[in-house]
Amino acid sequence: MTTVAARIARLPGRVRYHIAVFFAVIGPGFITAVVDNDAGGIYTYSQAGARFGYLPLWTLMPIALVLIITQEMCSRMGAVTGKGLSDLIREEFGLRLTFLMMTLLVLTNLTNVMANFAGVASSLELFRVSRYITVPLAAVAVWLLIVKGSYRSAEKVFLIACVFYVTYVISGILVKPDWKEAAVYSVRPVLLLDSAYIEMLIGMVGTTIAPWMQFYLQAAVVEKGVTAKEYAESRVEVVVGCIMTVVIAFFVIVACAGAIWTVAPRDIRDAAEAALGLRPFGEYAFLLFSAGLLNASLFAACILPLSTAYSVCEGLGFESGVNKRFREAPIFYWLYTLLIVIGAGVVLLPGFPLIRMILFSQVVNGVLLPFVLIFMILLVNKRELMGEWVNSRSYNLVAWVTVVVMIGLTLALTGLSLRGLR
Repeated sequence: MTTVAARIARLPGRVRYHIAVFFAVIGPGFITAVVDNDAGGIYTYSQAGARFGYLPLWTLMPIALVLIITQEMCSRMGAVTGKGLSDLIREEFGLRLTFLMMTLLVLTNLTNVMANFAGVASSLELFRVSRYITVPLAAVAVWLLIVKGSYRSAEKVFLIACVFYVTYVISGILVKPDWKEAAVYSVRPVLLLDSAYIEMLIGMVGTTIAPWMQFYLQAAVVEKGVTAKEYAESRVEVVVGCIMTVVIAFFVIVACAGAIWTVAPRDIRDAAEAALGLRPFGEYAFLLFSAGLLNASLFAACILPLSTAYSVCEGLGFESGVNKRFREAPIFYWLYTLLIVIGAGVVLLPGFPLIRMILFSQVVNGVLLPFVLIFMILLVNKRELMGEWVNSRSYNLVAWVTVVVMIGLTLALTGLSLRGLR
């Protein structure tokens, strides 16, 4: 028996039970939070560090709080009701409204899928590997993982992918940033009357909480079979995942602040340019950041189409689930396939305005997110659905304040994005 196993065996029975349940339920919350650091997210945090250095670090604590609140509510609803978010919206608010929301969700997720296949291409083009090779191979790989696998096998791959995010931590350490300055600005709010800085702060919040996350988390909790009995342990993994997401964001920002901002503050075109900025600080820093970008892009290129397929099929009443075969859930798998084919295919088109499409996806996110958050709070407070698991008064206060702040931020993001599209 290993030393760790021996120590666990000596723990009281109740503690051993909670540890066993935690490892049984780990997956949905952890994966959903970590995959939020996709190609677009890595670009946003890289841009923050490259352009403004350590100043934006103070936003990470409130971002972590908002992320934990929204993810916890969805996870709790999935465990208690045994239904996905789009399923509950259809039952409580009608098919017409659900169909409109699903249409917007498909549109915005498709543009994000394109961005992540672009991340795959740009990360490997750093090593002179053509996107006409890497993107088709990546598309086939993520398709086979879901279509030919099961939820259990896919989740194991996703959890392994989560581990590779440590590359950002190591690359940040190798750059040797100013840790004292990073610590100071992590707790000192800084607001500049600079439109680029304000837009960047809004973008940091917007890239952290996306509509697809809420739908995917609740659907994954349901498919994994987590119930109210195991929810205490499930809540822990949700919180751990959210904290890890913010830690990764911290190291991406400090890596780019130390490598780019201290040399020559500037805007960067994409996350691959951030990786190149780390090269003067050592080949390992460059390689690790590039590997992290490839991992994040592949990971999200799989999760985003999967989240969309879950949401649409649940909302419109079609069979869904990775544990089902193609013939048992054809709409689910065909939608997943179509999103991958279009997302990867567009990246291969010469001259396609990908950046413009990413801006457009932010506009759609800005329109959709406030509605999703409001529906979530209304649903989680329905006693006939949630029983004793409804929000407490203090939790509702925090949740509604979060919604108001998010509505303001997403409306501002939408306005700025629309201005950028002109």
